[in-house]
Amino acid sequence: MQVIETEIPAVKRVVPKRHGDDRGWFSEVYRADRLAEHGIANAFVQDNQSFSAPAGTIRGLHFQIAPNAQAKLVRVIAGAILDVAVDLRSDSATYGRHVAVRLDAAGGEQLFVPAGFAHGFCTLEPDTMVAYKVDAYYSPADDRSLRWNDPAVGIEWPVSEAGAVLSGKDRSAPLLAELGRIF
Repeated sequence: MQVIETEIPAVKRVVPKRHGDDRGWFSEVYRADRLAEHGIANAFVQDNQSFSAPAGTIRGLHFQIAPNAQAKLVRVIAGAILDVAVDLRSDSATYGRHVAVRLDAAGGEQLFVPAGFAHGFCTLEPDTMVAYKVDAYYSPADDRSLRWNDPAVGIEWPVSEAGAVLSGKDRSAPLLAELGRIF
């Protein structure tokens, strides 16, 4: 398993090794001791999975505030996404900046998103399935969102605003400037 820092060092790409033969391949997609060697020592407590039928579906940008802020380990089990993490840590030198990484089932790469970041993705293929671990349980009282297309964040989504498939919640989420100091 290889762990690679991104432009924002707290966000990490996790690349599990695949062992292949004429039957296909085998891979350890989660191994706590190997991740801990690279600073990812979170105790994950819940697994989530989403299915998006159309390409161009955007889910996010979501996060939970304390006391239930969540770190996430995200992977794609069918299809492909552009996965995005936005730094919301107000004392961070990278506050308001984002990391965008293509994840797909074919490659098996994962993205670790620490607490203090908003997370979201856009499906690049139809019938995309995403699975992710979180280290805090879902808490409706602590659930928050950041507007997916906030110009201050400047994410280059692979879909136009008119072509994006969004929930009402995601379409009307607040801008970064409206969030205030949350982390």
